[in-house]
Amino acid sequence: MHAAVVHEPGAPEVLRYEEVQDPSCHPRGVVIEVEAASIEGGDLRARAQGPLPRVPHVIGYQCAGVIREVGESVRERSVGQRVVAVAAAGSHAELRSVPARATWVLPEGLGAEEAACIPVPFATAHDCLHEFGRLAPGETVLVQGATGGLGVAAVQLAKAAGATVIGTSSSEEKLERLVDYGLDHAVTTAGDPVAAVRELTGDRGVDLVIDPVGGEMLQRSLAMLAYRGRAITVGNASRGESTVDISPLMNGNRTLQGVYLAAEQGANFARVEALVSRLLEQVASGELRVLIDRRFPLADAAGAHAYAESRRALGRVLLIP
Repeated sequence: MHAAVVHEPGAPEVLRYEEVQDPSCHPRGVVIEVEAASIEGGDLRARAQGPLPRVPHVIGYQCAGVIREVGESVRERSVGQRVVAVAAAGSHAELRSVPARATWVLPEGLGAEEAACIPVPFATAHDCLHEFGRLAPGETVLVQGATGGLGVAAVQLAKAAGATVIGTSSSEEKLERLVDYGLDHAVTTAGDPVAAVRELTGDRGVDLVIDPVGGEMLQRSLAMLAYRGRAITVGNASRGESTVDISPLMNGNRTLQGVYLAAEQGANFARVEALVSRLLEQVASGELRVLIDRRFPLADAAGAHAYAESRRALGRVLLIP
C-alpha cells in the first residue's frame, strides 16, 4: 500500500509518500480501506514533535472507510461495513489496522468524508460543554478558535443547548460564515478580545469558555469569565507556553477544567462509545453539520499539513487516498 510517512519529526515537508508493507489484521481488530482521513491537531503535533515509535511511521488517528478484513476473535464487525476509526496512528494510508472496538459503524446516509471529521472533535466539544462544562440553557458560551474543527462543533452544540454563542478567530470573514452554524457574536483576536467580550456581555463576562488555543489566550479566557464562570482548556493549538495566573479564579469563585477525550474514553469507554454513536446519527440526520474546507490527495499530505497549520482553514482538512 501507499502511505504518508515520516522518518524524523519536523515541518510538513518531512512527510513522504511511499510504498510500505500492508498492515496485518490483529485477532481482535479489523483492516480498513481508508476513504478519507481528517487532519487533527494531534496529527500535526505528532509529525512536528515526535517521538516516533518506529521508522518509517504512519501518523494520523481519525479516518473512515470500508472494512476489508476482520480478526478471528471479532464478532461485532464484518467485511464490507463502512466505519469510522480512531486510534493512535496509521490514518494517513490506503489501509489501516485498528482494534475493532476503536470503530463505529456509519449510519445510513453518512458519507466517509463527513464521518472522518466527527468522533474526536464533536465528542470533545460535547464533553467540554456538558459533561465537564455543565452548560445550562440561557447561559453564554465563548468558543476560542471557533473556526477550527472542534470550534465549529462546539458552536453548533452550544446553540442547540440554548446558549448564546460568542466565537473568536483571527479572521472576521471566517467567523461570519459561522453565523449559519449558530454563532451569535464574532470577536476577532487582532484587537482586544477581552474588552470586546466584556462589552458584548455588559461587563458581566461569559458563563463558559471552551479554549483549544492555549498559550497566552488561556489567561485571557480566565479574564472573560463571569462570576462562577467555568473555563475548559482542551489543547494548545497556539503551541505557546501556558503560565497561568489563577487568581482570577478565586476572586470570582470560578473554575478551570482540563478535558482530554482519550482519558475519558479509557475511564468510561461505554459512555464515550455511545456519545460518538449518537453524534454520528445527528450528523447523518442533518441535526449537526460537518464543515470541510479542503481535500488533498494522500500523495500531497505535506501540502495538506502545511495548509492546516497555516490557520487558513475553516473547519476540517481531509486526505483522500
